Amino acid sequence: MATIIIQSDSSDNLDLIAKLAKKLGDKVSTLTDEQSEDIALGKIIDKVKTGKSVSRDAIMKKLLS
Repeated sequence: MATIIIQSDSSDNLDLIAKLAKKLGDKVSTLTDEQSEDIALGKIIDKVKTGKSVSRDAIMKKLLS
């Protein structure tokens, strides 16, 4: 199953696209701003993963400096 995410400032455009998708027999879901931000953050995290472990002390030292 493939998924697309469309962001628009026009609610009319989004309604039209959603109606078309439903008419074509596809499922339409609406994401909150928080859910959209979670997806973006997840993509960033996946992109910068190094696979290395960092100690809690190292993290706290960096945060407090």
